[in-house]
Amino acid sequence: MKRALLTALSVALVAVAGCSSAASGKEDAPGLASPAKKELAQRIVASAENGTLDWRTAYGYIEDIDDGQGYTAGIIGFCTGTHDLLALVEKYTEKRPGNGLARYLPALREVDGTDSHEGLDPGFTAAWKAEAKRPEFRAAQDAERDTEYFGPAVRRAERDGLSALGQFVYYDAIVYHGPGDGPTSFGGIRAAAVKRADTPAEGGDEEEYLAAFLDVRREAMGELHPGHDTSRVDTAQRRFLEEGNLDLDTPLEWEVYGVTYKVA
Repeated sequence: MKRALLTALSVALVAVAGCSSAASGKEDAPGLASPAKKELAQRIVASAENGTLDWRTAYGYIEDIDDGQGYTAGIIGFCTGTHDLLALVEKYTEKRPGNGLARYLPALREVDGTDSHEGLDPGFTAAWKAEAKRPEFRAAQDAERDTEYFGPAVRRAERDGLSALGQFVYYDAIVYHGPGDGPTSFGGIRAAAVKRADTPAEGGDEEEYLAAFLDVRREAMGELHPGHDTSRVDTAQRRFLEEGNLDLDTPLEWEVYGVTYKVA
């Protein structure tokens, strides 16, 4: 009799748990690290960073976009002035010492933290494009993106109780603003956002928290680059949020820099 009661109670608890999970849908929804969502994330970032949905065409991208950070290059905009491009080339050179970018390491170290091209012109851009044709360098860019940007953003978002959209909001912010705790860096933006709204992990409403985060981020973008286009927030991430698409489900439509993008 006791065993029968326990069995019945267990069945009832499982049924209640199943109903709760189905009602929220959140536990079953894939996060940004799932293959399909990660691919989608790269496509949305590429629409803002490279003006394309085909992010794999951006390994060889390189130009100075006059933002004070020197050359911007590769799949997430590694910059000669913000250390991440230098770190990428250093790690790549450890594995492939004879690569075509290795000879520029002394110059990259000298210009790190500045917008200078000293020692890089005229050959660095051609060398980058040539090296980007090699699968090993493309893999190195992928690894650096995952180690320094994608992985940390997703893990922080998961600890904050955010679903796929929130994880993407964090990822795009760390790509654009960089890691760190300064007021215009990812850590500083998050710190300011949690003062305005509680994260879901703290019992807050996710949509309210993400709206606060995007508000802070937009302000930080204006501080970094006054007058700069903020459509990657205004008509992309904000649009997804206003649609209530916390799981970042397709189809998606958004606008960046006046161009409309769609993913079916």
